[in-house]
Amino acid sequence: MLAPAEMIPTVREIEELLASNAGLIGVSTGYMVGARGDWPRLAAAAEVLSDDVVELSALSARELPGLVAFLDDIPELPFRHVSVHGPSKGWDGTPDQLVALLTELPETVTGIVMHPETLGDAAPFATLGSRLRLENMDTRKPDARTASELEPYFDALPVARFCFDVAHAQLLDPSMRLAHELLDAFADRLAEVHLSSIEPSGLHVPLRPEDAEAFMPVLERCAGVPWVLEAPLPPR
Repeated sequence: MLAPAEMIPTVREIEELLASNAGLIGVSTGYMVGARGDWPRLAAAAEVLSDDVVELSALSARELPGLVAFLDDIPELPFRHVSVHGPSKGWDGTPDQLVALLTELPETVTGIVMHPETLGDAAPFATLGSRLRLENMDTRKPDARTASELEPYFDALPVARFCFDVAHAQLLDPSMRLAHELLDAFADRLAEVHLSSIEPSGLHVPLRPEDAEAFMPVLERCAGVPWVLEAPLPPR
């Protein structure tokens, strides 16, 4: 279990933010680049930080078969909430073939996060039902960044859920108006939050105190769903 917020060795603003969703904080294995593809090691590292929430990240298509095999081989993971981030690059098969592989993930995986602009034909992804979580994109992407750009994807996939990346929204609009607009449009679909600070290049970095403070009014609207840290917590 993640340490109580007052014991997390980081700064006050971050402690206060994490305390607002206590018991639903965890990490993405995506930032653990040194162990990429070593799923037992990644799961163990994530558990050290929190056994509440984990997102097992197979951002590269070549990582996905190994993840499916790992989850098939173990009886259960120690986490209360498990999601998988599907490939955002490297998939050279058809959407139907990708969906077929994703459907092999066990029922203990309650969410499958995908970048909407990578889906191609969205129709096959309806098979994933409400496990599918569509993420808002950042300035590097040509689509799926705003509520109006996400709307066609949700129209095509009416039971898909929303993965809200607060740093992506901030990169597009530092005033945080876009972040509120995304929640205005999709709060009823909200299933997961991605939390970090972000560089202008789009690189996710440890949460900065000033960003934690700026995110608080937005994330107060997101309590009750898992929050996934996409970079390590900064030390005190």
